Amino acid sequence: MDGTALDTTVATLWRVESPRLIARLGRLVGDLDTAEELAQDTFVAALEKWRADGIPNNPAAWLATTGRFLAIDRIRRRDTGRDKYRTVAASTPETVEVDLDRIVDGDLVDDLLGLVFMSCHPLLPPDARSALTLKLVCGLTTAEVARAFLTPEPTIAQRVVRAKRTLAAANIRFELPGANERPARLDGVREVIYLVFNEGYAATSGDRWVRSELCDEALRLGRMLASLTPRDPESLGLLALMEIQASRIAARSGPDGEQVLLMDQDRSRWDRLLIRRGLDLIDRIDALRGTAGPYALQAAIAACHARARMPKDTDWPRIAALYDGLVQITPTPVVALNRAVAVGRAFGPRAGLEVIGPLLDHPALRDYHLLPAVVGDLHCAAGDHAEARDLFLRAAALATNTRDRATMQQRAADCIAHSSPPEARP
Repeated sequence: MDGTALDTTVATLWRVESPRLIARLGRLVGDLDTAEELAQDTFVAALEKWRADGIPNNPAAWLATTGRFLAIDRIRRRDTGRDKYRTVAASTPETVEVDLDRIVDGDLVDDLLGLVFMSCHPLLPPDARSALTLKLVCGLTTAEVARAFLTPEPTIAQRVVRAKRTLAAANIRFELPGANERPARLDGVREVIYLVFNEGYAATSGDRWVRSELCDEALRLGRMLASLTPRDPESLGLLALMEIQASRIAARSGPDGEQVLLMDQDRSRWDRLLIRRGLDLIDRIDALRGTAGPYALQAAIAACHARARMPKDTDWPRIAALYDGLVQITPTPVVALNRAVAVGRAFGPRAGLEVIGPLLDHPALRDYHLLPAVVGDLHCAAGDHAEARDLFLRAAALATNTRDRATMQQRAADCIAHSSPPEARP
């Protein structure tokens, strides 16, 4: 294998294997920074060894074994008493064959979950959680994380460094939270994953509306979390929601990158495999017979759209009913706004305007461009075209993404001639 091919193979292995390697080394050495350094040293050793001898039959096992020996050596040099070194070395045979791909539970699951929980620790601000999670759990480089979030690389590097220092200063142990606090902490993990997905699905800034690379990483995280917590309805619900939403990505942009809203999309371009995966996950949630949480309910809403082969086939009364349940357990203004969209679709624009009335002065929505956009859609559908035009122009002024802004400006230009039913972000 030539050098370029080897570099590509090792880079791919880093993306796949480094989270598991960092997780295992983290539990061994008890320090996130050291675990990451050891993982990097392991891959450097792999490049040197494999360039001379070729890639072994089981590269994951080779990486696990080499990383463990490097950790032992680090502990030996760090720990003058060598008590920890003797303990670890005594349990490590001279030759270790570890097929990580065959381990589906036990220590590896706990280690991976521990890494996810640590990266998403509530002590960290959301932007730091996202950066640290993408770097450690997804194996992205700092430069890749920076490109994904359209943020300067030094800024991302500082976030990651500060996050590690915060965790170290608080003496956060590399371990799973206790059974009593795990469900609450899982909420934070899911929040970070969905934050990453949403930033890719509907970018808040820049000149691209969709950044599919972020959606891909969030899906990878969601699939990992669902495999590690296979009986957690909300983890399954989050994954189902992302699978179904991701199925529409190819149809959400036109030839020049312009927005194509949900009801205008060519549904033949929706990815039926991703839809099938999402619907299968919803069946698994139903089989668990638990109480539906916010992600499971949002997945059920997304499934209503996925099952409709044509926009006119959408079961809007069911979607409105699902939003009635969602707003009870997640009473946020954005959920209420989307409920108004569903009510407007199901029962007419005047009904939607009645629902949206209390939101017009909500402080959290003051600068949210989708509020005037949705109100504009409802007014346009009700025949109030002049009022709708003013609302679309206000939405355009508030939009921070250039594609959002262009869409709102076009809606303002079109609303007199074209009455459009209410639409929230697809």
